[in-house]
Amino acid sequence: GAALRGRGGAAPGGGGGSKAKKKNGRSRGGKANNPPYLPPEVSSDGRRNYPSVKQLKLVNPSQYRFEHLVTQMKWRLQEGRGEAVYQIGVEDNGLLVGLSEEEMRASLKTLRRMAEKVGADITVLREREVDYDSDVPRKITEVLVRKVPDNQQFLDLRVAVLGNVDSGKSTLLGVLTQGELDNGRGRARLNLFRHLHEIQSGRTSSISFEILGFNSKGEVVNYSDSRTAEEICESSSKMITFIDLAGHHKYLKTTIFGLTSYCPDFAMLVVSANTGIAGTTREHLGLAMALKVPFFIVISKVDLCSKATVERTVKQLERILKQPGCNKLPLLVNSDDDAVTAAQQFAQSPNITPIFTLSSVSGENLDLLKVFLNILPPLTNSKEQEELMQQLTEFQVDEIYTVPEVGTVVGGTLSSGICREGENLVVGPTDDGKFLRLKVCSIQRNRSACRVLRAGQAATLALGPFDRSLLRKGMVMVSPEMNPTICSVFEAEIVLLFHATTFRKGFQVTVHVGNVRQTAIVEKIHGKDKLRTGEKAVVCFRFIKHPEYLKIGAKLLFREGVTKGIGHVTDLQAITAKENSLEESLAPGQLSF
Repeated sequence: GAALRGRGGAAPGGGGGSKAKKKNGRSRGGKANNPPYLPPEVSSDGRRNYPSVKQLKLVNPSQYRFEHLVTQMKWRLQEGRGEAVYQIGVEDNGLLVGLSEEEMRASLKTLRRMAEKVGADITVLREREVDYDSDVPRKITEVLVRKVPDNQQFLDLRVAVLGNVDSGKSTLLGVLTQGELDNGRGRARLNLFRHLHEIQSGRTSSISFEILGFNSKGEVVNYSDSRTAEEICESSSKMITFIDLAGHHKYLKTTIFGLTSYCPDFAMLVVSANTGIAGTTREHLGLAMALKVPFFIVISKVDLCSKATVERTVKQLERILKQPGCNKLPLLVNSDDDAVTAAQQFAQSPNITPIFTLSSVSGENLDLLKVFLNILPPLTNSKEQEELMQQLTEFQVDEIYTVPEVGTVVGGTLSSGICREGENLVVGPTDDGKFLRLKVCSIQRNRSACRVLRAGQAATLALGPFDRSLLRKGMVMVSPEMNPTICSVFEAEIVLLFHATTFRKGFQVTVHVGNVRQTAIVEKIHGKDKLRTGEKAVVCFRFIKHPEYLKIGAKLLFREGVTKGIGHVTDLQAITAKENSLEESLAPGQLSF
């Protein structure tokens, strides 16, 4: 068999293999009917696909070779955070040689044995025939190897759902997560709504979370068969958390908050086939691009209109995506094979934008979206995850609730470090720039209890009898030794995307940085008196209400009416935070240490 090639160079104990120089993914010279090559694994900007492993054949390996292959598989799975794709019948340099029926059967049997040895399952993604100087038909097969999660460490991907009002976002999520089709009058979305007025108007106004699981065999695990959220978490090895955002312009600040504070890995832009690109669609597309969130597009409601109308909407989207501002490469998904290609290409290159056309009522092409979500790889590898976990604890507070018999509960994302049950942290900054001590009583992740929270995961933390009135969205909970820097005045390098007149000193805007959302005044524009649409500058802002915890380099988005701009934080005028236990203002026993 050929040596393996994938993420991170040669695997431990693995051969390097011959790497043929390729030009545009093809080898120069060779046979007259040049055989096809697979494209290189690393894209121009260094983003990678899965650890995709090229194997010529695995027919009856010796015991030593088998052990060696198992070690490599373990390493591949660790690198891909529990997932790897094996391409059988492909040489190291990407040459598609193919195997006969018998050799392929034997190779898959060996791969199954290897997977069993490391506690993983295999799923055949697709088979393809190759014409390669031979009378016997030869095939190559792509196989997804997914490890059954140990200690609830399932792979978790967050997908923000964007799109204009009435484009079918909540309905699509209802159908995916509940497992039954819609009746055409909005039955599927009823389980997603959080408020009575949302049910009455049919419009999402708050952010809700829905989960869709895939088990190690790649089968969908959702609420059908009356499963609970806990059962879904237990039987899934990969979880997709959908963040359902509001489409209506009135709730734009909620949508921006969902995109900036929940740090989604991907965004799904839903466009209705019968209305096309209307309302807030362009704005949502712009937000995803400004925040550099890779997105794919779903055209819904194809059962309501003719084929010609669907094609017109697809063409309209393709035209917008190819414009210089977007510079994306649309990829229309019509078959399972397309869905597999789309998932792999999408993770490799940020310029590829898969487009799905489906119906939540008839269920047309719904399976293609499920195949795509099943194979979609994480953006970070295990090494980056480890590095984040070794930093000090930092948890962003996005939501605050009071739960009977539990007390105050905060929801949000752990941006770095590890948080354990019973840990002592400090939360702040308060209005006067102080940090208060508190204790994490318990943790819930995806509605099921969890003892340890790792960097990048979203969860809710119960804080016991801590006074809820002292908390607000935009605060952070950090480990006491961090000595966090807070500021009221900061500088940012910005680009003014749109402004009706000129943008000058004294202008007030709402600034979004991560989970921070507050009105700020423009104190100074460096080197200029005023800014016009499309101009760049370093601007000094001052928060009008209270100091906030910011980091240099954080992405920034600001808006005021039709004025919009993006940029990043370049400098902070730090105020040193004083930790204060606030014992005098709280009744005894109300503060837990």
